[in-house]
Amino acid sequence: MTDLDNHTYGANDQGKYDGANVAGDRHAASDGTSVPASDATSAVAGATGFMAACRRLIAKYPNLWEFIKFNVLSNISTITRFVCVWILTAVFVHALNLTQPFSFLIFNYEKPSTNGLGGFLTFLIAEILAQAVNFVVQMKWVFKSDASFRSTAWKYAILAVIIVVCGLLLPGYVTTLCKNLGWNDAISSTIASVVNTLLAVIISYPLLKWWITPDKSKKAGE
Repeated sequence: MTDLDNHTYGANDQGKYDGANVAGDRHAASDGTSVPASDATSAVAGATGFMAACRRLIAKYPNLWEFIKFNVLSNISTITRFVCVWILTAVFVHALNLTQPFSFLIFNYEKPSTNGLGGFLTFLIAEILAQAVNFVVQMKWVFKSDASFRSTAWKYAILAVIIVVCGLLLPGYVTTLCKNLGWNDAISSTIASVVNTLLAVIISYPLLKWWITPDKSKKAGE
């Protein structure tokens, strides 16, 4: 092979090498265009750094993170409550017309604005279902308790009774207030559910954390 041939082969090899480097330095973006590999690497590094920062904050403020999880995941029971209220109001109040005045012990649903018996049944069933969902969510996902069902169920039952009683007392007054302002059944029931949700958070978090599902590591240390 002549020197000219060797020079030609060398030039071709160098061109292939340079082309491979250029291709390796660029990645296809989601929109079909190419972006430098350095940009893609920076994006990955940025996401990794953000996750690492989040983990450090969680490790530094575990109680705050627990409270955030409690409120975020409580939305599962909140959604359950809202959906039940909307559906049951339509069934008991509008479809079955169970709006006759109802009063039982401390529960007063005698005014037409409270929707009577239908309003009572709506909030009773909605609260029971919401608390059942919340029990599972808080035990398994928030506080991650390994306590037995037998040791926690009766405690949560007491908490649920407190929340349900409060949840049945307030709606009658809240819906009456809302209807006096000219709002319809759907809006009044939704606002009453919001009030019940806020009350449930205020009552349930301290009882769940320090009584029903205490920190198992601290308990073991004692």
